[in-house]
Amino acid sequence: MSPKEKHFEILAEKIIKDLEKRNMAGYYCPTKEDALKKALELIPTGSTVSWGGSESIKEAGLIEAVKSGDYTVYDRAEAKTPEESAEIMKKALFCNYFLGSSNAITYDGKLVNIDGNGNRVSAYIFGPDNVVLITSINKAVPTVEEAISRVRNTASPKNTLRLGLNTPCANNGQCGNCLNGTICCQIVITRYSRVKDRIKVILVGEDLGY
Repeated sequence: MSPKEKHFEILAEKIIKDLEKRNMAGYYCPTKEDALKKALELIPTGSTVSWGGSESIKEAGLIEAVKSGDYTVYDRAEAKTPEESAEIMKKALFCNYFLGSSNAITYDGKLVNIDGNGNRVSAYIFGPDNVVLITSINKAVPTVEEAISRVRNTASPKNTLRLGLNTPCANNGQCGNCLNGTICCQIVITRYSRVKDRIKVILVGEDLGY
């Protein structure tokens, strides 16, 4: 095991202990393949499944796996109209398992997410019976303030480019605190889960997503 791999493992162990204090379950997987296997272990066949926008779960192969598996899937990408997409997003709030990532996570186990439509963070907060998040350990930072900065200056510029938006961060590479076309509409800090282990965080020792 390299020093980098050992450091990731040590950091993950610390974060997992603090997630447990916050009524959330934590797991560490060295690779995205391990993370995919763990996620599928957590999702019983026959479950209703949906997800929010997440490059991490896409890169881990989780979306493809559930779409080809024995699950009932609510996928807004299959919607033919904006109205149908909105209906699928609403239906996702009643699913058994909602999938995603966390834009950042603090060393003491707080999840920090910034969203545009709000459907992703809404599901993290309330609705689906279970939330399964695959989150790269490179998204871990010491404080909430650093987590918000990371999302706005590292993740959001890449997401605006992916979405083809004309925002200051898309053009300049850093947050412009914009109000026109912004994807930073809601900032949600999850410091505790009212329902024990409803939120399950799989930390991964490889770079995934933004």
